[in-house]
Amino acid sequence: MPLFSFEGKTPDVHPDAWIAPTATLIGDVTVEANASVWYGVVIRADFGAIVIREGANVQDNSVIHVGMSRCEVGPGATIGHLCVVHDCTIGAEALIGNGATVLDGAVIGPRAMVAAGSVVTPGTEVPGETVAFGSPAKRFVPLAGQAKKWVDHNPEIYQQLARRHRDGIEPV
Repeated sequence: MPLFSFEGKTPDVHPDAWIAPTATLIGDVTVEANASVWYGVVIRADFGAIVIREGANVQDNSVIHVGMSRCEVGPGATIGHLCVVHDCTIGAEALIGNGATVLDGAVIGPRAMVAAGSVVTPGTEVPGETVAFGSPAKRFVPLAGQAKKWVDHNPEIYQQLARRHRDGIEPV
């Protein structure tokens, strides 16, 4: 896996985390136990720290960057495929849908979902247990139905899938 030190700060990856061989981590990045960082992801912490908490997953081709603050992806949270997460806080077990963007200073509450393709503008707070929709994401509805099932089950599904990839992928 490509890990790069930047100005004396080196990624710290827990031995029980799984990092895809094509993911790139740069600078002051921490990845905790049972977290997974998938193929093509770039996590670049050159201005401030980025923390991927225990059991979180960052899916294929997403980008996480930080400004002068700190970016944190909470325990069991999911960053879906092709997301941009910039200088914000993602709460425990929150789910950022495929292709969504979460910008500077935004706070996504615990077990909240940002719908696929939505844009959470700077400084927006998405309450826990809600689904945020739109570009910009201004509509919040209670977490229920299929969205709740994704939030309930996605952390365990991706922890199991990461173990399968750790044990089962081979270059050809």
